[in-house]
Amino acid sequence: MPWIARGQASANGKVVLGAIGVSRESVGRIKPGRGTWLAMGLAGLKNVEIAAVCDVDEMYVRAAAGDVEKVQGKRPEMVRDLRKLLENRAIDGVVIATPDHWHAPAAILACAAGKHVYVEKPCCHNGREGELMIQAARKHKRVMQHGTQRRSWTGQREAVERVRAGELGNVHVARAWMTAKRPGIGRGKRVAVPAGLDYNLWQGPAPRRPYQDNVVPYHWHWFWHWGTGELGNHGIHTLDVARWGMGVDYPTRVVSSGGRYFHDDDQETPDTQFATFEYGRKVIQWEHRSCQPHGLDGIGSGIVFYGDRATLVVEGAGYRIFDLDRKEIGKGGGSGGDKEHLQNYVDAIRDGKSLNADIEEGVKSTLMCHLGNAALRTGETVRFDPATKRIAGNAAATALWKRDYEPGWEPKL
Repeated sequence: MPWIARGQASANGKVVLGAIGVSRESVGRIKPGRGTWLAMGLAGLKNVEIAAVCDVDEMYVRAAAGDVEKVQGKRPEMVRDLRKLLENRAIDGVVIATPDHWHAPAAILACAAGKHVYVEKPCCHNGREGELMIQAARKHKRVMQHGTQRRSWTGQREAVERVRAGELGNVHVARAWMTAKRPGIGRGKRVAVPAGLDYNLWQGPAPRRPYQDNVVPYHWHWFWHWGTGELGNHGIHTLDVARWGMGVDYPTRVVSSGGRYFHDDDQETPDTQFATFEYGRKVIQWEHRSCQPHGLDGIGSGIVFYGDRATLVVEGAGYRIFDLDRKEIGKGGGSGGDKEHLQNYVDAIRDGKSLNADIEEGVKSTLMCHLGNAALRTGETVRFDPATKRIAGNAAATALWKRDYEPGWEPKL
């Protein structure tokens, strides 16, 4: 790690945290969403307290408070506006699991308020926000962990170590993919905002749009105004491991093709996408088919590293190695889930331990998603200059580097 903030915790060593964005999986469902699971996971760690939970929907914040109370035996404060939570001086850090368009603005506000940050993937909605997040973490000397938790999985770490140690020989190509069977979302209707939802605050930094019934709480993923599509939703995880294993930072050339083929509905992001990222003499390829579940080699989501002596296939929390005759010659596995990644975040706050997924690495991997989407949306090859960290010679793609904000909500350092 080239840089790490020295963490700070409460005087007794307890790390006090807040959780921002604790919606349920979908309207009317009981199962906790991502933010609540993270809050519960943190509450279960030794000498950690979730002091507050925050969501723009009253139903969700009440449910999350109850879920966390069952874990830690103490009910957290319920907050609707994240700015109020950030005013709480007893809170050392926050976990951010809001919709994508809120990730960077919330993280930057948190750093300015003196809070350490765990921000869910993808860390930002566009390239410019990623730059600002790194600057905010460094300026305020805050820990900022990215929610690419595979970096803390023991099996994934071992697989990457074996790739980078040369066990496969020279590795010039890696592939990452995801397949699923997502349903359509239909044609939305403009209806009254549900009781208990502060839709104005839900939109926050995004320019205002009328409420319609097929966006909140989950389908915003498939609208460019708020989401980043399947690349940002799922691709970030496996692309991050592919980039990590290949030992590369910024691509120089990106091409992408695909579209919406399976459902005639309101979704704007592609259900089928292929993207190729060139790093000199190394290439990473991405494929997703979110409405057709048959994956490569029968694996729904995976990563493959192709070497001139062997191939390593990552599936779930484990991996297998095959020689060039397709004979299995090695395998490994280990822990999955969130616990190790959350513990790493807490240890960085409490003891200054290096992060497994520092925001700078998170931004590099998230940038792959943004460049892949820019290539698809413009229909053009996107060239990137690693020296300037900018898109080169492409006005259409450069226009997607940043976004417009609702007046008064622009992220500021």
